[in-house]
Amino acid sequence: MRITAIIPARYGSTRYPGKPLVLLLGKPMIVHVAERVERARRAGVIDALRVATDDERIAAVVREAGFEVSMTSPDHPTGTDRLAEVATAMDDDVFCNVQGDEPLIEPATLEALVAPLRDDPELPMGTVKGALGRPEDRFDPNRAKVVVDEHERALTFSRLPLIDDVPQGADYFNRAEVERRHARQPLEVWAHAGVYAYRRDFLLAYASLPQTPFERVERLEQLRALENGHAISVPTVHHEPLQVDTPDDVARVEAALERAR
Repeated sequence: MRITAIIPARYGSTRYPGKPLVLLLGKPMIVHVAERVERARRAGVIDALRVATDDERIAAVVREAGFEVSMTSPDHPTGTDRLAEVATAMDDDVFCNVQGDEPLIEPATLEALVAPLRDDPELPMGTVKGALGRPEDRFDPNRAKVVVDEHERALTFSRLPLIDDVPQGADYFNRAEVERRHARQPLEVWAHAGVYAYRRDFLLAYASLPQTPFERVERLEQLRALENGHAISVPTVHHEPLQVDTPDDVARVEAALERAR
């Protein structure tokens, strides 16, 4: 099974324009991500990697760092759609979508990501989950959360707190109420890490589907698969999903990168 990791990167992020080029410890974030994925290639977890972008500024930085680039259309609504454009011209068996804002991605995370697809030839796609790093992350709309079934298949993804029990008349969004309910009857909610693996045929079919209502509301592209009835494996990894979603995340991620040196 040949596996290629593709890192989609666009300059025009609505929440953080120019995000792939933000400097983390003096190095563009997209280069941090590529270097981390290169570790997985050297470890034999994947066979190849490249960055997919529609922006020449990003492409120039990536090429200067020594990585391959595929130029793509500027019109893709999600990173997965950008991934599919690249996959159309390739015949690899599985494509991994490694988000360009995951500068702490580990080879072990990618290994866990692809393992279910190696084990189950019928499984179309997968992603991974990890522990929520801080209690307040459950309430952060910039942090995607996931709930799974007993077979580690996704039930839902959301930016909402994913509250378990709401008594009649209770304030659904009152934080103190939520914490009391969670302590009494905890719903296991995980942080979703922004990496995906797709079988090639599924990826191309998936990208041809229109965006779904829940996907558009939550701004979470993996919901398109769930809304169309497809299973998503979500194994647990020890890697803490530390994305750079907003400028406020930069200092926290830089501190984590410093610790990882």
